Amino acid sequence: MVAALVALVWCAAQAAAQCNDAQVWVRGEFGQARFNVEIADDDATRALGLMNRPQMATSAGMLFIYPAPTRLSFWMRNTLIPLDMLFADETGVIRHIHENAIPLDETPIHGGDGLTHVLEINGGLAGQLGISVGDALRHPSFDQMDAAWAC
Repeated sequence: MVAALVALVWCAAQAAAQCNDAQVWVRGEFGQARFNVEIADDDATRALGLMNRPQMATSAGMLFIYPAPTRLSFWMRNTLIPLDMLFADETGVIRHIHENAIPLDETPIHGGDGLTHVLEINGGLAGQLGISVGDALRHPSFDQMDAAWAC
């Protein structure tokens, strides 16, 4: 009995360790993927985003967090690398994916209404991995009571 309890606590600790501010997990029919992320959760960091960076590691990204559901649009001003943008609602469900946003392009990229998060990853990676609309993001910034994939 004690061994089973220790194993259960260890498993719960391992699951909790997988959910931290520096990582976003994506889960779908393709399986799971983890990205080491920088957080953009205030006006200054959201405005700067990934501008002026000549490259980004394959396993890296940036998670934009908004305090309440809203209509989101992005652009690629001063962004030097192509990006995939995964727009998610407050439960962490991906509602729209914009693949291979063109570097330096100032054309608005509309994600939709009722969104609270955008995960930016290297351009083409969502398609390569098989990430789709309807897949779920896992991160502590989602309300864990309503999250599609809670921590």
